[in-house]
Amino acid sequence: MGALNVGVIGLGTISDMHLDAYRDSPSAHLVAVCDIDAVRAGSRAAEYGAVKVFTDYKELLADPEIDAVSICTRNDTHAEIVIAALEAGKHVLVEKPMTASLGEALAVAAAAQRSAAVLQVAYVRRFSPNAEVLKRFIDAGDLGQIYYAKATCLRRVGNPGGWFADKALSGGGPLIDLGVHFIDICWWLMGCPSVASVSGTVFHKIGARNNILNFSRYLSADFDPARPPADPVEDLATALIKFSNGAVMHFDTSYSMHGADETKVQIFGDKGGAQLEPALEIFTEQHDTLLDISPVLDSPTFSTVAYRNEVEQFLATARGDAAEAAPADHGLELIKIISAIYESSRTGREVVL
Repeated sequence: MGALNVGVIGLGTISDMHLDAYRDSPSAHLVAVCDIDAVRAGSRAAEYGAVKVFTDYKELLADPEIDAVSICTRNDTHAEIVIAALEAGKHVLVEKPMTASLGEALAVAAAAQRSAAVLQVAYVRRFSPNAEVLKRFIDAGDLGQIYYAKATCLRRVGNPGGWFADKALSGGGPLIDLGVHFIDICWWLMGCPSVASVSGTVFHKIGARNNILNFSRYLSADFDPARPPADPVEDLATALIKFSNGAVMHFDTSYSMHGADETKVQIFGDKGGAQLEPALEIFTEQHDTLLDISPVLDSPTFSTVAYRNEVEQFLATARGDAAEAAPADHGLELIKIISAIYESSRTGREVVL
């Protein structure tokens, strides 16, 4: 199979990463774009050279010339579009989270099992060079058994507003938006063990902080400070996740908090440990001496290279040239964890899975 004909559905900010990667890939022809905003769809088509423009995703999926799609729409639309795409025989790369709810995730996983097409969830941090290198060290046994992981993604003023800020549309706040990345990267590095139980808490203390001046931040394409969400998302989430093999993960994430912005990912094994973020370092010992190893990489931390790697992996899997890297089952497992954290916070109890 040669280069695939690709369409991108949903042309908000994150779609830029997909559009750029497809345009530059020798394995893809970016032939179609789709957005409910006809002006935006036409503008993106002209910018990226897509010859087909749609405002209805169903019309794009009905086009027999399109082999694969990226779905970059609002969280609450993922399940419907993914299932329709799989049923139409299209290979699918869907932005994280796979769905906005557990019920939808179960339906998507079932649809993926029924379909011969590939479904890849956009857990992009797996494809950054620093993560790929660390995974090779772990898989080779250099860190031994991984028994503990810690991840933090805290933003002082980070609520994007728009649909991101409305739980009915997003499924949640920083937990499902940012936390899904950091839970996933730890879980993946730990070898994807099955989850035993979850204890978590989410806080609604500060709000979106749209009053803050002179502070640059990412904003949703539909951000409107005059239209507050009907069902605001949480400010901060924290959780302890226990796995059936005895390993444990702790993480926290925020949109709004009084403190410094921080991103950090750490993995601990019985032969060595590692810090993935803010930059890759490996910690071990030899000959009764502590060693700090700093791998020499063009991108020692998470970078936009990851998006291109993610798309190339998707295209290779769709062609049958590579094994699945982030399948529907992984998307389902992450939604199970996130749903359990929200449930634990609501009930004040540990949730056993």
